[in-house]
Amino acid sequence: MARMVSNNSLYGPLDPAPDAGYVDAPPRMGFFTDTSVCIGCKACEVACKEWNLLPEDGLNLTGMSYDNTGSLNANTWRHVAFIEQPVPAKASPAQTPPAAPDSTFLGMPSFQLPGHTEEGRNAGEELRWLMSSDVCKHCTHAACLDVCPTGALFRTEFGTVVVQEDICNGCGYCIPACPYGVIDQRKGDGRAWKCTLCYDRIGAGLQPACATACPTQSIQYGEVEELRERAEARHATLRGQGVTSARLYGNDPNDGVGGTGAMFLLLDEPEVYGLPPDPVVTTRDLPAMWKRAGLAGAAMLAAAAAAFVGAAQ
Repeated sequence: MARMVSNNSLYGPLDPAPDAGYVDAPPRMGFFTDTSVCIGCKACEVACKEWNLLPEDGLNLTGMSYDNTGSLNANTWRHVAFIEQPVPAKASPAQTPPAAPDSTFLGMPSFQLPGHTEEGRNAGEELRWLMSSDVCKHCTHAACLDVCPTGALFRTEFGTVVVQEDICNGCGYCIPACPYGVIDQRKGDGRAWKCTLCYDRIGAGLQPACATACPTQSIQYGEVEELRERAEARHATLRGQGVTSARLYGNDPNDGVGGTGAMFLLLDEPEVYGLPPDPVVTTRDLPAMWKRAGLAGAAMLAAAAAAFVGAAQ
């Protein structure tokens, strides 16, 4: 992978482990999640919780979806989203094929079931399910790591980002820094928690628990460069089969976070899945900000000195 030309490591294509100081680092490891074959079984959620000994989420019904986990949080490091999306009904052979579904629909809950009214089902509408197992992106440029004041967040030799819970002081700086809203503080604990990409397992030559449990290989684990090739091949296959809405997410090293260690094949716009369409590492502009602050401070000091000299005369 291309290395950065500039002296900082806040944006652009980069191999993160060598940049963090690892000598002879192993290949970068990560996930490729193919949402087209996700069946929503949530085996990955359960496996993640069991292996990492995560607390349960309260087992409460949200009343908004069949997905009762809701989102990623400090106690849920893998989250399978159930997106219930109204689409035009399939045409019979005698009918004209319907248009593609409106990709601007965000899959948000309403008081009525999609495709239904108080009188019954809307004519010409059906319901489709978009399911996707979301996880920490293990960004090439991880703002959460950049802002951590204690070193609790660190870059591993596999290019992943891990929280050391015994060092975390609960300051919470990492939470607004994440452009994906992944990292979270645990209630009653105060410390930050997120996916570690099963650092303990992959260091022993095992797969992460979620990828091991996935029955359809929707979650694939491996070297990031190889996964990127798999993702592009799968994307080309689906497009060739007429799935024009298929798109890749997180695979571009030139995006706002330098690419991610967790890539996705989506069947609709990223916003439909609750993902930002154009994520940017929130610490990208720090050097320019500090430079401007320094110049402003120097200008103020110069003005004060000039005023003092003028008063003395």
